[in-house]
Amino acid sequence: VKHPLYGKYMKRSTKIHAHDESNQCNIGDKVTIQETRPVSKTKSWALIEVIEHASKV
Repeated sequence: VKHPLYGKYMKRSTKIHAHDESNQCNIGDKVTIQETRPVSKTKSWALIEVIEHASKV
């Protein structure tokens, strides 16, 4: 994304808190999430499926 005033290119990222009811995910997993009604103050997304588990190092 290009900065509107200075023109420098920056990397933009966001952290999304998703509800994992069955506690099946770990850090680094690739997942599919879907927007839902708010579950808590910060969680308004729900886990749909785990696409790929993270490799163990």
